[in-house]
Amino acid sequence: MTRLTLHNTRTRHEEVFTPIDPANVGVYLCGPTVYDLAHIGNARNVVVFDILVRLLRIMYPRVTYVRNITDVDDKINARAAETGEPIAAITARTTADYHADMAALFTLPPDIEPRATAHIAEIIMIIERLIARGHAYEAEGHVLFAVNSDPQYGKFSGHAPEDLIAGARVDVAPYKREPGDFVLWKPSSDDLPGWESPWGRGRPGWHIECSAMSWRHLGESFDIHGGGDDLIFPHHENEIAQSCCAFPGSGFANIWVHNHMLLVNGEKMSKSLGNFKTLREVLGAAPAEAVRFLLIRSHYRSTLDFSDAALLEAKKELDRFYRAIAAHPGIAPAQDIPPVIFDALCDDLNTPAAIAGLHGMADAALSGDAGAAGGMLAAGKVLGLFNQGAEKWFRGDADGAKIEALIAERREARARKNFSRADEIRKTLEADGILLEDTAAGTSWRKI
Repeated sequence: MTRLTLHNTRTRHEEVFTPIDPANVGVYLCGPTVYDLAHIGNARNVVVFDILVRLLRIMYPRVTYVRNITDVDDKINARAAETGEPIAAITARTTADYHADMAALFTLPPDIEPRATAHIAEIIMIIERLIARGHAYEAEGHVLFAVNSDPQYGKFSGHAPEDLIAGARVDVAPYKREPGDFVLWKPSSDDLPGWESPWGRGRPGWHIECSAMSWRHLGESFDIHGGGDDLIFPHHENEIAQSCCAFPGSGFANIWVHNHMLLVNGEKMSKSLGNFKTLREVLGAAPAEAVRFLLIRSHYRSTLDFSDAALLEAKKELDRFYRAIAAHPGIAPAQDIPPVIFDALCDDLNTPAAIAGLHGMADAALSGDAGAAGGMLAAGKVLGLFNQGAEKWFRGDADGAKIEALIAERREARARKNFSRADEIRKTLEADGILLEDTAAGTSWRKI
């Protein structure tokens, strides 16, 4: 069997994936902080890991996929203060929105979705271990990690601690021993979420939450940890420091997989530039499968430029694939993933090469090869594509009965040589996003 290789951020090399326990592969992905709708950059991260998990499940008997929910955070507190909406209502609504948006992209749910607020005991236990080992200290109701206590700190992101501090937004506080020391626990006023602890009523810092949740559900050492490359520092650097210092001798995550950033119309996505796009907004204007396809057209470690033109091109490619499959009605998926797809994905999730393989199979299917169409459907199982029949893809939720009635009226108008009325019907349907295609067999329609 082809071996899976992945680019490991920790070593900066592509490595053959060798699981700690081949009977159960452990994967952890940093999930959302639930205070607002997910944006398309968040979606890229989840789609990339969806393909990785699908691939791992083909190769190994069991995969435990953990993706957390951060439901205690200062961003959530700020949103509640801004809107007056209770924190519990914000986190419940935003979590439901996140689930709906990710499901719309045909991503599989994680096996375990831990929430930070359900892991306070584990968080406190790890902080106590860090204090006992000299890696953390209490100061004015806060507990902070002492970065100078860890000689490995900074190696993951590839910079010395002083360089990291200079380039990051670091809270300067008089109670810190060093400016780069980061918060593990902070005090909470009565109007903020808080839990009793050995250091008083308070709440956890962001970084310690993921260390506690990954340890609780995957153990001290596990196989793969991932996220966007914007999390390499400080979040993942700090996770490694906390976890490896709390559990000496552990490796924490063996392989770190990070997807690169996403641009919108060639620029970094930002509200100030007016190009910030929530996933909900994009899904309201384009087929969800086309959005997913665009997110995998570029390699996950390359920059993806998200634009209306790119989305249209993705839709056109999917049109071609669906036509190739539709050329063989009733075809079932092949039993195995075609080697051209499987080998591409085993090469550090090379989705562009896999898509090139799909085009080759589409050529064959359109030339009459039913086996190629079945191979495309099998490939869709690991790529998360071809989730609907061709008719559904081309026609969507359009009112078929109404459209067919207008087509019949147009046919009668043409028979009476009332071409102006026939042309008027065609233009009316086109304005509604319906394209008519006249052939020797009759008139068919599809959504533009």
